[in-house]
Amino acid sequence: MQVDVAQRSLLGNRAENQDRVAVISSAEATLLIAVDGMGGHAGGAEAARLSVEVITREFAAVDLPVFDPQGFMHHAIGQAHYALVALGNEISVEARPRATCALCLVQDGYAYWAHVGDSRIYHYRNSAVFERSRDHSHVEVLLQEGLITEDEVSTHPMRNFVECCLGGDNSLPAMTITRYKQLVPNDVLLVCSDGFWSGLSDAEMASITVEGAIGPQLEALAETAVQMAAPHSDNTSAAALRFIA
Repeated sequence: MQVDVAQRSLLGNRAENQDRVAVISSAEATLLIAVDGMGGHAGGAEAARLSVEVITREFAAVDLPVFDPQGFMHHAIGQAHYALVALGNEISVEARPRATCALCLVQDGYAYWAHVGDSRIYHYRNSAVFERSRDHSHVEVLLQEGLITEDEVSTHPMRNFVECCLGGDNSLPAMTITRYKQLVPNDVLLVCSDGFWSGLSDAEMASITVEGAIGPQLEALAETAVQMAAPHSDNTSAAALRFIA
């Protein structure tokens, strides 16, 4: 499997970066990870760091290509969740470390997605957004019910309200895990925090699909996202993969 990968995480107009992204790539499989520590809770940066550490460890423990991609992602996210629960065990419930998470596994010419909260996965094809994940958020419910438009999502007063996340209480959070998605050459997959996608239109997001090295394109797109949201930009982070063959 031939892929081109990149990752980028910018502070934005914040005092601390509570996002973490990672790319783990081999000849058999590549895993993209984006985790956003929830800024309203103590230890957001530690929550994101620990989540990535746990998911990375779980990926290193399986044979590649992964035999059961959906089962692996369910297990890895669950282990990250329980690690955050343990991290906040001695803290009052409302102040415990929490995070949102997005994973994309690419192997054998297919992509598999999993996410919790409003960290997103995008699939680009032919210079456009071909498909994206649907947030576990209040505004996504309003969008699906036709009560607001896509353009209103980024400015809605409840845009930061997520309905599930890693950490907090012991119950395993709701997570969306997809079936396989077949890839064609030059498809691009991207996982990102809400600070990355919230200030960009679909057309702006799709600028990363042009041919050429994906690293400089991802860096330019991240910088644009920060500028579009300034002077109140959030941490802005993403990992991306171009499928070559």
